[in-house]
Amino acid sequence: MATIALKSLTLGSAGLFALWALYVSLVEHPARLRTGVASGVAEFRESYRRAAPWQAGAAAISLVSGVIVSLLTSEWVWAVSGVTVGLAIPFTLLVILPTNRQLLRGAPSESEAATLLARWGHLHWVRSLLGLAALLLLCSRVRFV
Repeated sequence: MATIALKSLTLGSAGLFALWALYVSLVEHPARLRTGVASGVAEFRESYRRAAPWQAGAAAISLVSGVIVSLLTSEWVWAVSGVTVGLAIPFTLLVILPTNRQLLRGAPSESEAATLLARWGHLHWVRSLLGLAALLLLCSRVRFV
């Protein structure tokens, strides 16, 4: 019974992470870019502060629960999926965070802010694809029985 709960937690958190990340890449960020640079930066700041804990939490939960399920069941797919989602955490900290910090602090010039927003959008696609890959892997192989 505990294994089913952990599998559900892994799948659910991977799904939430993937769908949140895809929503940002497909809907929110393109809309942000169309509002103009100043309002795009303002929206980024507000959105980032609200979304970061949720997305990081979903990635961490999927990572930990996926590895635990894999250890309990010897089914490698759970660990691979958890690690795939979990890779979004170091990627964000090492690659995206410098751009985030530049967007969150001070008032960058309009051209600098436009460049930062464009860069951020491209980098965020990596997170979206990691989440989608993990979710598709789980959906293609998951068995709850």
